[in-house]
Amino acid sequence: MFKGRQFTAEIILWAVRWYLQFPISYRDLERMFSDRGIQVDHTTLFRWIQAYAPELEKRIRPHLRMTNGSWRVDETYIRVKGEWVYLYRAVDATGQTVDFLLSPKRDAAAARCFFRKALKQPHTVNPRTVTVDKNAAYPVAATAIKRAGELWRFAKLRQVKFLNNIVEQDHRRIKRLVRPGLGFKTFVTASRAIAGYEIMAMVRKGQVAIALANEMKAQSELIAALFRVAA
Repeated sequence: MFKGRQFTAEIILWAVRWYLQFPISYRDLERMFSDRGIQVDHTTLFRWIQAYAPELEKRIRPHLRMTNGSWRVDETYIRVKGEWVYLYRAVDATGQTVDFLLSPKRDAAAARCFFRKALKQPHTVNPRTVTVDKNAAYPVAATAIKRAGELWRFAKLRQVKFLNNIVEQDHRRIKRLVRPGLGFKTFVTASRAIAGYEIMAMVRKGQVAIALANEMKAQSELIAALFRVAA
């Protein structure tokens, strides 16, 4: 994974971990490196995030704790090349992240794709209740995946906006990380960075059994172990 890179794996993973957890820009991170006597350009940091954020998500997912069967689903907005796209997100009743999906559209097809993606994850269960807002696309999507046998046929869809406060509050965590970047240039670069934001948010919430919430040393050791490098 790190062959041919100018910097060591330890330095790269340190940069990736900090950028994905804290609201800093690439130029901020460049200055942080400079303060430690390491000269690395902000464009190089961007390439590291694009390369390693999706890989980090893939390697952490098998270690996530199981979420419960009460889902709170909502979508928020992310700007990509001057236009709004939609980030579908779900948390369970305790605030643990179920899954996420960046979509160019906000319709029944997009909602259906999100539900299918979430249901396939090893850390999720088929929900008994799915709480959503008044978006008319959700009942259509839920009916379609029930008919296909993917969603439990007795699962209850609740369109009660105030019950979704927990997921709406959780959007702030991701928005806070996106803001310093001043928007994304392409849908692909947005998808890769957001995958990193979301998976590190799960780590910080304590969704990985071997890395306690907000234990920075344990998180560093976890990521080093996943990439088989020294912590």
